[in-house]
Amino acid sequence: MPSKVLSAACLGLECESVEVEADNSPYGNPGVFIVGLPDKAVDESKSRIRSAIKNSGFDFPRGNVTFNLAPADLRKGGTHYDLPLAVAAMILNQQIKKFDLTTAMFAGELALDGNLRPVPGILSFALFAKKSGINNLFVPQANAREAALINSLNIFGVENLAQLVRHLNEEESITPYANQSIELAEEIIFPMDFKYIRGQESAKRALEITAAGSHNVLMSGPPGSGKTMLAKALPSILPQMALDESLEVTKIYSAAGLLPHDEPLIRLRPCRSPHHTASGVSLVGGGAWPRPGEISLAHRGVLFLDEFLEFPKSVLENLRQPLEDGVIAVSRAAGTLHFPAKFILVAAMNPCPCGFMTDPDKNCTCTANDILRYRKRASGPLLDRIDLHLEVPRIKFDELTAVGASGNDSASVRDRVQAARNIQLERFKNEKIFANSEMSSELTQKYCEIDNSSKELLRTAVEKLHLSPRVYFRILKLARTIADLAESEKINLEHIAEALQYRPKTE
Repeated sequence: MPSKVLSAACLGLECESVEVEADNSPYGNPGVFIVGLPDKAVDESKSRIRSAIKNSGFDFPRGNVTFNLAPADLRKGGTHYDLPLAVAAMILNQQIKKFDLTTAMFAGELALDGNLRPVPGILSFALFAKKSGINNLFVPQANAREAALINSLNIFGVENLAQLVRHLNEEESITPYANQSIELAEEIIFPMDFKYIRGQESAKRALEITAAGSHNVLMSGPPGSGKTMLAKALPSILPQMALDESLEVTKIYSAAGLLPHDEPLIRLRPCRSPHHTASGVSLVGGGAWPRPGEISLAHRGVLFLDEFLEFPKSVLENLRQPLEDGVIAVSRAAGTLHFPAKFILVAAMNPCPCGFMTDPDKNCTCTANDILRYRKRASGPLLDRIDLHLEVPRIKFDELTAVGASGNDSASVRDRVQAARNIQLERFKNEKIFANSEMSSELTQKYCEIDNSSKELLRTAVEKLHLSPRVYFRILKLARTIADLAESEKINLEHIAEALQYRPKTE
């Protein structure tokens, strides 16, 4: 009689149930066959499980052995099918008899000696098991801490196949892994602190607003003015992640295979900085088996694009959908997968090809056509989605050599940012969002009421600067963040005025 074991297929960040069936027959040529649209890694598992079973002191089924991964029309990829395939084979051979397999799910890669190796995406497996009503999840020992982040599951960390067989036959019990207590990130020392940045007080203020409301920012200035240093200091003032945010980020890094095995939970906001030669696929995600790209790896954190206009225009245009929707849809022939991409875009660029157009001390050597062609690499719709446009001037000698620290340190700025973010978390506790920048048009109208004088100022700005409706709502959200930093319940005229200062002067 065929045997059946439960596992799952990881599609992006989500899972679908897979039944691993095994049957053998004395007829036909002896061999092992895997059906159900397996990829190369799954097809090669028949050699791994045969050696693992033999080297663990057990017998592989004889005759013609067929494994079926159902549903058969769903493509299967990855090495995590090794363990359920091996268990199905040993049930078929009556070497596993007693355990109730209808309440268990298996995932893990087998070494030839029977030991288990870790696999990516275990957090997604654990969330799916809980959602499906599965009580017991068997994973490699190295993945157990990650899976144990999910409560209401019995997580069994398995070291080798022989240990698992003894447990399933009730000869020796594996102690379920204790659920992980989720603690807030400890105070850490960042490599770059605001107190080490001389001058640039207006840019620091803009980055404080950026961090408080999770807004996008574009910095323009001559070479050496401090744009990259400011961007590297931004992580030091970001607010602490909420638990739900942390689990979202951990799930992405787990699916991408980038989660450290000694640190099962991502506690600090990620900061990604791809080079300007990065391809579109590496930025947004994709591949034959789609994986998260840089924008998803920066989810709930920072995506820093230095030399912004040196990126190919086709690559930059890929940012338009995720900047608007907070999610990226990766479409392939096999289907469409969605990856979260709610990040803070921090872009830095020179004002012209030579870099000195706005430098008062050096002459620009670019022609008008050179500058126009250079600036056209970023389209109007893309620039519309950036909330703060900053001019970062060259630092004067007196500011550079001033004695003592310049302005506030990152810790004091972070305290103000955290206070503003706490206001937003309380405001949006029933809205399933975390920051002002995530408000929809409906929520913006609900939470960003303004008085008549502010409306008149906005009317004048919209008419003279020809602002789009998208920019109008972004200005309101930015003003809401400025008001939160001032601990003001209402958006006042000065908050609107400051928000308008961050629009580009050429609109």
